[in-house]
Amino acid sequence: IEKLVSMGRIIRAQRKGRGGIFKSHTHHRKGAAQLRPLDFAERNGYIRGVVREIIHDPGRGAPLARVAFRHAYKHKTVKQTFIASEGTYTGQFIYCGVRADLAIGNVLPVGQLPEGTIVCNVEQIVGDRGRFARTSGNYATIISHNVDTKRTRIKLPSGVKKTIPSMCRATIGIVAGGGRVDKPLLKAGNAFYKYKAKTNRWPVVRGVAMNPVEHPHGGGNHQHIGHPSTVSRYAPAGKKVGLIAARRTGRLRGTKVLPYKGPE
Repeated sequence: IEKLVSMGRIIRAQRKGRGGIFKSHTHHRKGAAQLRPLDFAERNGYIRGVVREIIHDPGRGAPLARVAFRHAYKHKTVKQTFIASEGTYTGQFIYCGVRADLAIGNVLPVGQLPEGTIVCNVEQIVGDRGRFARTSGNYATIISHNVDTKRTRIKLPSGVKKTIPSMCRATIGIVAGGGRVDKPLLKAGNAFYKYKAKTNRWPVVRGVAMNPVEHPHGGGNHQHIGHPSTVSRYAPAGKKVGLIAARRTGRLRGTKVLPYKGPE
């Protein structure tokens, strides 16, 4: 039987996909930060909770809020972990539901909110418990409502405009912990501890600093790539590094003229 001999080394981009030492460091995390499961109380009225504590979640820039609600059918409390909006404090009452007030920290369907409202932790599908605008300092904006189709247009933190069902819920306000990226890390030690809590993706060794066996950009008497850094979408995994399937490269210069689509 012939032995299959693999030529070259498995490069870093391939090793990352397999997990192993590249798995995220989740041991000390506080659990999924989600809205309440959608129930009768939220669909038809409101339910009141109280913020018990504001906690730090390792690997996450935004603080979390532990909110205690009364159980719908039993004599006990149910704790939910929300993403804290800016201005949330311990002892604060949080109201969730269609009939909740328009106040920071409350959770309402986007269809109930006036245009221009700043929201965070927005659902993509009704009942999915929050998908958009979840990182520190981020927010989405309500643009318009379509009463006939029962859909709402929102502007995401990236600037993309998206249409979602009007029954999708969102938290009012911006996510707490904003301005985090404004302060520089200053030294390698701070970057080390930042990524120690997240996952094994630091430090990043440049491909041109490697040997030819370890990276397509490696080798040569000077640190240079030696061929175009653009690479095909259909390149094999060990070659797929650099600018993958680039439509264009280089600096964005000048202004982009967009076709007029009429008022939003």
